[in-house]
Amino acid sequence: MPKTIIVSNRLPVKVTKQDDAYQLSPSEGGLATGLGSIYKQDDNLWIGWPGIEITDKRDQHMVTEDLKELSLLPVFLTQSEINKYYEGFSNEVLWPVFHYYVSTYAHYSQANWESYQLVNQKFCDAVLEVANPGDTIWVHDYQLLLLPKLIRDARPDVSIGFFQHIPFPSDEMFRLIPWRSELLEGILGADLIGYHTFDDVRHFLSAVSRLLPVQVSANVITLGERVVVVESFPMGIDDKKYGDLSQQENVKTEAELIKETFRGQKLILSIDRLDYSKGILQRLQALEILLENHPELVTKITLYMIVVPSRDQVPQYKELRDNIDKKVGNINGRYRTLEWSPIQYFYKSLPIETLSALYSSADVCLITPMRDGMNLVSKEYVASRVHNDGVLILSEMAGSSKELIDAVIVNPNNIQEVSRAIVRAINMPRAEQSRRMILMRQNVSKFNIGHWVKIFMDRLNEVKQMQRSMQTRHVSNGTRQSIINRFAKTHKRIIFLDYDGTLVDFKPNVDQAKPDADLYEVLDLLTSDPDNDVVLISGRKHENLEEWFGHLPIYLVAEHGAWFKQQNTEWHKLGGMSNNWKQDIFPILDTYVDRTPGAFIEEKTYSLVWHYRKAQNGLGELRANELTNTLKYLASDKGLQLLPGNKVVEVKNMEINKGKAALTLSEKKDYDFIIAFGDDYTDEDIFKSLPDSAITIKVGSNLSAAKFYMRNPAEVRGLLRSLTESTEVNS
Repeated sequence: MPKTIIVSNRLPVKVTKQDDAYQLSPSEGGLATGLGSIYKQDDNLWIGWPGIEITDKRDQHMVTEDLKELSLLPVFLTQSEINKYYEGFSNEVLWPVFHYYVSTYAHYSQANWESYQLVNQKFCDAVLEVANPGDTIWVHDYQLLLLPKLIRDARPDVSIGFFQHIPFPSDEMFRLIPWRSELLEGILGADLIGYHTFDDVRHFLSAVSRLLPVQVSANVITLGERVVVVESFPMGIDDKKYGDLSQQENVKTEAELIKETFRGQKLILSIDRLDYSKGILQRLQALEILLENHPELVTKITLYMIVVPSRDQVPQYKELRDNIDKKVGNINGRYRTLEWSPIQYFYKSLPIETLSALYSSADVCLITPMRDGMNLVSKEYVASRVHNDGVLILSEMAGSSKELIDAVIVNPNNIQEVSRAIVRAINMPRAEQSRRMILMRQNVSKFNIGHWVKIFMDRLNEVKQMQRSMQTRHVSNGTRQSIINRFAKTHKRIIFLDYDGTLVDFKPNVDQAKPDADLYEVLDLLTSDPDNDVVLISGRKHENLEEWFGHLPIYLVAEHGAWFKQQNTEWHKLGGMSNNWKQDIFPILDTYVDRTPGAFIEEKTYSLVWHYRKAQNGLGELRANELTNTLKYLASDKGLQLLPGNKVVEVKNMEINKGKAALTLSEKKDYDFIIAFGDDYTDEDIFKSLPDSAITIKVGSNLSAAKFYMRNPAEVRGLLRSLTESTEVNS
């Protein structure tokens, strides 16, 4: 039976050493809770670092055996690897860049990068030891960005999901990383890539399209014959667990004690890990401004601030902690009375029961990170408010703000706004609190951790099925041989060939895509067989086709069917066509040339083509969409058709159609073999017009009415050459 393997930097248990024995204790993290339903089933397992350096082989064996009983498999790291891969590259490159703290905290070290590669390979080796064909592997977070590709290269027969729990930055920020392409290629080893928000998805797709030579359409990335899907999956929490916790007697007792301690005050709760991305100092500044502007609130409010220790031996984090200590001391020193301090500050981890008591008793929860992937504290607070009261103040930079839209949303950089939000929250009427909290609790309940796991795994299965359906349609060895065999047995054949993108690759300059010696040789082989009728059907001008192919015994169709020429005859054009419409359309296209550096217009007899292959990536697509929308109604009124192609938008007479031309030619004789190759939107007309018995092949994409697809012109030429060889063998 196929199994699921979860891979993350850390295992969902804490491993500690006491005397000569190792102790295992469960982690309270949201990920551990959510994925517990997966890795504890059947033969599933979770692979990760146990969180402690264990160098002795006997100790490693002992810990491995203990973890095996919990369906866990450890990856042991040396202290040097931990320093360079985790503390170094992960937290000195990826963390600051992904949180937009490049100039202050990012440090690029080649040695750290090499260690990051080495440790990702170590994780890959651990996966390969236990992975079998058909297994599902779910990789988590920024410490393992190279792992999906490493696994894919070694085991192409597994399903791979990747989920990143921190933000993905804009492409301008991401491209600052020296090893940016390698990181993207690593992630693209996955079949399904998940982020918390659509903004992160957009940023990732933008980075991929600008930095890698791949095709991106909507949220689908095409890598050869494999597609990768990128989507947002907002992570939830175990809402029932937090709701039930708040009703436990010991938690209720502790909550009552907290309320009694802060009687007559509004309690504002703040919980963060020590990190520069959490906006802790800015939050303290907001409180200071509040106390300055609202002296009537002195002794009436208390900020209960918990900062969980994290990496405080690292100089920047130690400095941050010192600055927090100093700021808290200054505010308390300035406003404290004998009975009251504005800030109750705790630098430590608290048990979950105490957290639940605080969630239950706090009037306001203040969560204002400068940048955060999701921030589950906000959801834990909401889930704990079983009486539908309390106010959540939430940074718009936290992923959860996209879901908890009924919170008081603030820009954490606007200190004055945060200060005003606190005043608004403590004065909010109970009815409004209830209205907002009910809606947020419904959201947290519906989109809980179980839902998150289910929709990700369901989507991964869908993507895998989509990939398999594509593989069956790709002209691979079996299909290829079947086409060759059928060709060899027939004697009246017609072969439709598009030109650009089908027989030759696209070039930056339209006139550079000239036929080469190999293409002429392939066409000579095809036309030398009297059983073959070859039709070159292209959007190119008839002058181009005449110059390049006029000497060959083939039927030429130019400008999508507006011009045609049989061997040893003159060119003819379709009758009854008018091009008077050009005088109205050309100025519009010209306007978009002026607005888009690199764009230009190509004029044909009955069509105008707006090219943007040389335009800046992204800008060209944007202008093409604008142009299409601008021309949509005008083109319809004038009997024109808009054809979006590969880096082009073409405007032509409606009557001109590759499909009509192909159908007319295919009906001239009683052909027993019809095959058509094409790569863009205009070729879809051919595929749709030909009879069901025809073999239709789309080049460069699998999204088509064609029955099969090939990856590139090289594959097309290879098949055409094989067809000619098959008839030589038979003769």
